[in-house]
Amino acid sequence: MYVVVQHKILNPETAFPRGQALIDGIGAPDGSRVLQFYPHVDGSAVTCLWEAESVEDVQRFADETLGDSSINVCYEVDSEKAFAAPPLGLRPSSAPAT
Repeated sequence: MYVVVQHKILNPETAFPRGQALIDGIGAPDGSRVLQFYPHVDGSAVTCLWEAESVEDVQRFADETLGDSSINVCYEVDSEKAFAAPPLGLRPSSAPAT
């Protein structure tokens, strides 16, 4: 399944270094990996797209990793209605496949 995570960043100085573990997949649940990462230009929010076994896995991983530096809202994508095209001008992910 695909899971969107919307992060409301409360403390950017803490959240972004901690969030590198999410990007790198360090400690990610089996079958979970981040596919897309969209930070707001001012650092106040981030939206990510994950491939995962469950929403709960991603929610737990984001909450444990970011702690009180971010409020994280996760939800399953309705893949029957969703669509995507490769965004032009964005670099490919460096995150390992797990």
